[in-house]
Amino acid sequence: MKQRKSSREDGHRISKHFFSLNNNSTMKTNIINHTVQTITSLEIAELTGKQHFHLMRDIRKMEIAWEKVTQSKFGCSTYKDTTGRTLPCYVLTKTECLYIATKFNDEARAKLVLRWEELEKADARRQMADARCLPEPQQILALADGIIGEGLRMLNEPAEDTLTATQVAKTFNMTTLDFNAVLRDMGIQYRRHGRWNLSDDLQGRGYTAERTHVSYSLKGEKKVKVYMTWTMDGLRYLNAKLGYPNF
Repeated sequence: MKQRKSSREDGHRISKHFFSLNNNSTMKTNIINHTVQTITSLEIAELTGKQHFHLMRDIRKMEIAWEKVTQSKFGCSTYKDTTGRTLPCYVLTKTECLYIATKFNDEARAKLVLRWEELEKADARRQMADARCLPEPQQILALADGIIGEGLRMLNEPAEDTLTATQVAKTFNMTTLDFNAVLRDMGIQYRRHGRWNLSDDLQGRGYTAERTHVSYSLKGEKKVKVYMTWTMDGLRYLNAKLGYPNF
C-alpha cells in the first residue's frame, strides 16, 4: 500500500502522481497523517490472482469512462521488477478501486473489500496509538478527532463524489439562493426544519445523498449540520429539467 496526498483544483482532484515503489510486487501498508489511503495495481493483482499485465490493460479501458464522469485520471506510478526493469502501475483510492472491482468475480471483489476493511481498521488503531503519546489536553483532542473523523468518513462515504447545491448552481450560472428557489417552485425539492429535501416522488432514484458536517464552538459545543448533495445522476436529471447543457 502507498499513500497519496489529496489535492484539488477547480473542484477536481489532481490524481497524477509519480514516485518509486519497492522492488517487491507486494506493497506494504504505509500510513501517513493527512493523506488518502491508496492501493497499487500490483497488490490488487496479487490479492485477486490476476496477471498484472492483464489487470493494467483492464484498468486502462475502465479509466476512459471514469475520466469522463469525474474529469480526473487514476494515479500513476512506476516500480522495478525482479530483472530491474522500470514498469508502470496504477495507484488507486478506495472509491477508484471499488469501481475497478465491478468487473471482478464475486470472490475477487470480496477479497478486495475485506482488504480495505483491514487497512482502515489498522489506520484507526495507529491514530489512536499516536494520540496516546501526546500531552493533555492535546491527547484528548487527538483521540476525539480520530474517532469523530472515522465516524464522519463512514457516514459521508455515500456522498463522497457528490456536489453541493452551490457547486451545482454554478454549472447553471445561478446563485445558490436562486437555484434552490427554482427547484422549490418546480416541485423538485422542499424546505423543512431548516434544510432542503428532495421531493417524495423523486426519492430512491439515486439523485441525492446526505452529507454531515460537525463543528465545535470555542466552548466545545458541538454543532451538526446535515445537508443534501447531488449525485451525477441527479445532475443529469436537473440538466434535463432545466434545459441547460452544463456538461
